[in-house]
Amino acid sequence: RRQKKTASHALTDLENTKDFSQAGKPLFCPSHPTEELRLFCEQCDQPVCRDCVVDRHRQHPCDFTGKVIHRHGDALRELLKSTQQHVGTLEDVLGQIDGMGSAVRNRAEAVAAEICLFASGYAKAIEEHRDRLLKQLEDLKVQKENLLHLQKAQLQQLLLDMRTGVEFTERLLTSGSDLEILITKGVVASRLEKLNSVAYSTYPSVDDGIQFSPQERAGQCCGYEVFGAILNKVVDPARCTLHGEDLQSARQNELTGFTLLCNDMTGERMGRGGEALRVTITHKDKRGCAVKPTVCDNGDGTYRISYSPEEPGLYAVCVYVKGQHVQGSPFSLMVKNKFREHQGVFHCCTFCSSGGQKAARCACGGTMPGGYQGCGHGHKGHPGCPHWSCCGQVEESSECLGGPPSDTSQRGVLRTVAL
Repeated sequence: RRQKKTASHALTDLENTKDFSQAGKPLFCPSHPTEELRLFCEQCDQPVCRDCVVDRHRQHPCDFTGKVIHRHGDALRELLKSTQQHVGTLEDVLGQIDGMGSAVRNRAEAVAAEICLFASGYAKAIEEHRDRLLKQLEDLKVQKENLLHLQKAQLQQLLLDMRTGVEFTERLLTSGSDLEILITKGVVASRLEKLNSVAYSTYPSVDDGIQFSPQERAGQCCGYEVFGAILNKVVDPARCTLHGEDLQSARQNELTGFTLLCNDMTGERMGRGGEALRVTITHKDKRGCAVKPTVCDNGDGTYRISYSPEEPGLYAVCVYVKGQHVQGSPFSLMVKNKFREHQGVFHCCTFCSSGGQKAARCACGGTMPGGYQGCGHGHKGHPGCPHWSCCGQVEESSECLGGPPSDTSQRGVLRTVAL
């Protein structure tokens, strides 16, 4: 009513319009405006008038709307019930979604608080671990400096004593008389010999081998597992040892090797890898003949050195750690010829136990070539089993040494082993 354009319009409250509908008003056909829609075409599923039935819907089944409304209304009611059920389900799901959204927000806030608490504690643990590492580093630095100062003081005193002795001896030899030299010779010589016998190291007693390993596990700190440790162990080549069953011998074209165990200056195992290791295997007689080894770092202070020599003979093996020989290096390696199986005769023990005598007879009556009366049949006899004797060994699967025994002592050994 305040607007000029609608001030004269008739107004009605919305509450009074709820019962207004078009139910009591007739509906007319859009194709025939003067005809009322009173019929329903079942085939076309739409209301029609009488003119439509006569015209376009002539052959179609049609009936009055009052007679078909119940059937079509019941179908709509069934669909309505199904739709109403979906509406209720959707309303429940939407309510659950809203509830879950609220739960997600609450849970995210709680987890965020846990993350902040964890990060705060972790940061505190890292800071405490940092302070502990710095304290450990400072103690290690002071310890090394004290050892260096002690060594320096000892060497300075020794140097002063030696210079004093040298100056006194030089002055005695240049300015002293013959009698003075002869009188003081014993004392001066004893002093110089004592100074010369003093043992001292030509290297600093400690080194700068201080490292930080970020990947090293450092245990627990404030309930958190932390990483990062100071490594002050330094490998000592003189205390590194070589281990292996075939350390001194090998077989041609067969893969073999040995193990290097690295220790620090106190003899303790390093417990970690990464050392600068070099191994050379060279033939002593053939120039230019060498074996290329394979070095495998086990990561625990041990190294596996594998090789396969192609030429037999005597080799020199050198193992270096940081450019220095390890304990036991260099050493000699004997590479034997490729394994050769027996090519001789399988004798019975009648011949072998007699020490290889031609006159030894076998109970079977068989003989061997070359005038030997002992048989070569290989049947069991005393001490109970056949064995090899032609190549210097008494076992069938043993290594062939290249021919039969040549003297009585070897045959005696064979006989003794066999018995």
